[in-house]
Amino acid sequence: MKNYTVIADRYRAGYGDLAQVLPSTTSAFGRLVMDATGDGDLSIKVKELIAFAIAINLRCDDCLAHHAHAVFRAGASRREVAEMIGVAILMGGGPSTVYGVEALRAYDAFAEDALAR
Repeated sequence: MKNYTVIADRYRAGYGDLAQVLPSTTSAFGRLVMDATGDGDLSIKVKELIAFAIAINLRCDDCLAHHAHAVFRAGASRREVAEMIGVAILMGGGPSTVYGVEALRAYDAFAEDALAR
């Protein structure tokens, strides 16, 4: 089974390394992330659920880990995540069921990690 908290930590560390060699690009991307995911007419939680659904359909493990953590921090419930997974499956078909299972595991990993603290 994948350890999504480790995957998220590995991604953050790798992104930090990338930022050392591509500071302008990563800085610009960071501003885009902040602008796109900030609270607005759509809440941060809704925006992160959308990003999480896209991560499922792209079958991106690092994206799953990152957005599982982000939706948990934004206050999404397990039931909300499950409903989002249903929409991702609708739009992505069979392969999205596999990553839907992984997405729920990733969310649960961050929820369990928060309970352990």
